[in-house]
Amino acid sequence: MSDFAELRRRMVERQLRARGIRDPRVLAAMAEIPRELFVPEDQRHRAYDDEPVPIGYGQTISQPYMVALMTQALELKGDERVLEVGAGSGYHAAVLGALAREVIAVELIPELAARAQQNLEAAGRAHNVRVICADGSLGYPELAPYDAISVAAAAPEIPWPLIEQLADPGRMVIPVGSGWDQELRLIWKRDGRLTQRIVTFCRFVPLRQGQAASRR
Repeated sequence: MSDFAELRRRMVERQLRARGIRDPRVLAAMAEIPRELFVPEDQRHRAYDDEPVPIGYGQTISQPYMVALMTQALELKGDERVLEVGAGSGYHAAVLGALAREVIAVELIPELAARAQQNLEAAGRAHNVRVICADGSLGYPELAPYDAISVAAAAPEIPWPLIEQLADPGRMVIPVGSGWDQELRLIWKRDGRLTQRIVTFCRFVPLRQGQAASRR
C-alpha cells in the first residue's frame, strides 16, 4: 500500500467514520479518490490533513470532513445532475461525480478552472464532470434544472438564481453568512416550497458573487 493510500484509509476511519459520516457510498468514494492529485505539488504532504489546504488565488480545498458532510446531506442515489459552485481544485466535484450521473462544476477563476479540469483528468474522474469558468453565484442556467446543488463558498444570502435552478424536488447545501459567522444550510425544494435546516457551523471563503442578487 502506498503512503497516500494509507493516509486516505486513516482519513476515512478517523476523520469521517469516527465523526458520524455513515453513507457507505460517500465513504467509498473518498476512500478511492486520490486527494493528493487535487492539491498543489508543494502541499501534497498536507493532502489528508484534517483542515482546508490552500490551492492558490486565495482559495482552499475544503477539509475532508466538510466535503463528506456536504455530500452526505445531498443523499445522492446515482441518477442526478449536480451543480457545484466553486470548483476550486476539482476534488469535491470528483467526489460528487462518483455518486451522481453528471456534475457541472463552475469556477470563477480561469486558472483554477483549467487546473481543476486537469486534476480530474489526471485522477480519471473527468468522464462525467464538466468544469466551466463562470460566475457560479448565477448558477449555470443552460443545463438547469439540477437535482442537487453544492456550494463551496459562503454567501451572505442564498443567491436566488440557484434557488430557481434547483429541481423540484431537489436539495441544496450552502454556507450562509459573512466573515467567520457562517451556517452550513441544507435547503429542500418540494412542491414549490422551500424548507431548510442548519447542518453545522462552518468557515468558508466568501462567494465572489459578481452580478448575482438575492430575491427582491
